[in-house]
Amino acid sequence: MTSTASRSISVSSGTTPRLWAAMAVTVVLWASAFVGIRSAGADYSPGALTLGRIAVGAVALMAIAAVAGRRRRVAAAASTGGADGASARGRLRGRILALVIVWGLAWFGVYNLVLNAAERHLDAGTAALLVNLAPMIVAVLAGLLLGEGFPRRLIIGMLVAFAGVAVIAAATSTGTVDPAGVGLGLAAAVLYGGAATLQKRLLQYVDAATMTWIGCLAAAVACLPFLPELVRELSAAPLSSTLAVVYLGVFPTAIAFTTWGYVLARFSAGRTAATTYAVPAVVVLLSWLLLREVPPVAALFGGALALAGVAVATLPRRRPAAVVR
Repeated sequence: MTSTASRSISVSSGTTPRLWAAMAVTVVLWASAFVGIRSAGADYSPGALTLGRIAVGAVALMAIAAVAGRRRRVAAAASTGGADGASARGRLRGRILALVIVWGLAWFGVYNLVLNAAERHLDAGTAALLVNLAPMIVAVLAGLLLGEGFPRRLIIGMLVAFAGVAVIAAATSTGTVDPAGVGLGLAAAVLYGGAATLQKRLLQYVDAATMTWIGCLAAAVACLPFLPELVRELSAAPLSSTLAVVYLGVFPTAIAFTTWGYVLARFSAGRTAATTYAVPAVVVLLSWLLLREVPPVAALFGGALALAGVAVATLPRRRPAAVVR
């Protein structure tokens, strides 16, 4: 049987434009979530914001999962061998279903709750820096648990990218350090890293769209105790903040988590996570465009450095051309 690592490497060596497009969608939409959380967080508490976001996301993901399921059935009907594989991946039961639910509770539920709380204590740049410790956690866990190893290009690229996001955080920080916010940011990074590693393993048994929908739905159910809080704040919040919650549910949650799962199923966990080092750079750009916050030169330099590190970590190594004699 072919290992997860070898399958990922074989796919990543011939990365398609569709895969790069999915990566770009994930990065841009996840970056926009920082702006959306800052916008909605003024009127919605962390629990209410979490429930509102993932409830909207679960509804949107239901439609995405339905479309993905219809495509799988068509593909299975066209190929007998594909039918067996699609059937095996389509059945969710027992331990796999339980792990998908645990994954959903951790990433959609607890991670969002912790991140929302962290952004009440930290500015966007510092929050992005702390959360983007997660790719290093993913790389270590994937190397230890998924057999992906520790390629030199990956490690060098991640270190360069991390230096870039550190420059961004330093350039955009308010200059104050809140220990509670730092702790929450680090907790979010650990949750992100662990959930991404578990997801990579589970994608062997379930497609990305179905897994994302079930995980989001499980988290929405678990967050129902925040419903009275959400209803109360919904009645008082301005329309702009409520629209921000809807945006967070449809785009950074439903769409971006689906494209993330699509990439993760076809790319190594460490390299997929490394692409998210570009998120802080995009956050700076979006803050500039949407909030009219002009980034300092140091932040622009940090963004360029982060993108360079992502390129080093994720672009496939070129093989030397064969010599024709």
